[in-house]
Amino acid sequence: MQKVKRSIVEELKSFLAFFLFGVGFLQFSLVLAGCGPHEKVARIAVALPLTGDIAGLGQGINRACALALEEANSQHRFNGYRVEIAAFDDRSDPREAVDVANRIVSDPSVVAVIGHFNSGCSIPASRVYAQAHLPMISPAASNPKLTLQQLDPSWTYPKSIFRVNTTDDVQGPYAAEFAVKTLHARRACIIDDKTTYGEGVATEFKKRFEALGGVTLSFDGVAVADKDFNALLTRLRELHPQVIYWGGDYAGGGLIVRQTRGVGEKAPILLSEANYDPEFLKVAGSAAEGCYVTFLGSPPELLPSAKAFMTAYQARYPDVEVKAYDHYGYEAMNILLDLVQKVGPDREKILAALPSVDYKGVLGETRFDAKGDTLNHTITLFQVKDGKFAPIK
Repeated sequence: MQKVKRSIVEELKSFLAFFLFGVGFLQFSLVLAGCGPHEKVARIAVALPLTGDIAGLGQGINRACALALEEANSQHRFNGYRVEIAAFDDRSDPREAVDVANRIVSDPSVVAVIGHFNSGCSIPASRVYAQAHLPMISPAASNPKLTLQQLDPSWTYPKSIFRVNTTDDVQGPYAAEFAVKTLHARRACIIDDKTTYGEGVATEFKKRFEALGGVTLSFDGVAVADKDFNALLTRLRELHPQVIYWGGDYAGGGLIVRQTRGVGEKAPILLSEANYDPEFLKVAGSAAEGCYVTFLGSPPELLPSAKAFMTAYQARYPDVEVKAYDHYGYEAMNILLDLVQKVGPDREKILAALPSVDYKGVLGETRFDAKGDTLNHTITLFQVKDGKFAPIK
């Protein structure tokens, strides 16, 4: 019996030794495999609202960025490394945007970021990127404070914030001048959506309107989530405004327009550029007819320089409509891809090169001023006619 027990014990020892040897050999093999050559990966983060009320705008920019990268890769422009997109959803929420920014800067393979869409998200997130020396180009955020903060004496970070779109200190005054000089309005009611963007552009309108001799009858902020603004609009009707200005996106703009006409107010309505979207027309319905909407720059269908982009976009996404900011995302991505090709996938080198960018693309020529803003200050004015946006100026 003792001999049998010893035999069993010896067999178990042999099996265990063989098993451990096999495990060790496997681990060693994996280590050797891991030591082989790997292609370097450089990522460009895209931080946008991919869910929520204005998700369509963020998704469109993301598609345009992906198109730009696909085109660059098809031309084999990057030697020794691969460029990828890392997409992040900030849900149009400033707190979520900061969380997204922290996740982005923690990834050493990310060499730049395109985003964010909203000014309220872009401004707090931009400080996170600046601390990490990560270049940022916004394709849509229009509040002047985004780039102005870099000129403040307390700013101790490198200049890392740029944008390819026109700003609200151009858009708001443009709308005010149209209201006074073309509509001959002298009495205005102003409403915004309480966001950094909406309140900012509404304030810019107010300043210029009053400088031109206009009188602001009221300046109200509303929470778009409330949906029902009839009490406010009824009160404003009693003030007899000659123009109503809305600063905010189409989620609120469509409701404001529909309910303004619903209470019987017939004054012309001017809206900021985030309402230049088919969704605004759907929400406002027939009440949108005659409304005026400013747009930052020009939409792609009006730009001769964007014809090739429009053709490529529609070929790549045949069942998707080009959104208002898609060409801005495409341009921002191409500017970064051009710099990555020229100076390499390096945050510091890209930062150093951005101020002197002189890029010719879908927006025409893009150069940046001392703040990091585009030197292109074009504004396009639309009026809704027969249920469509018609350019008038």
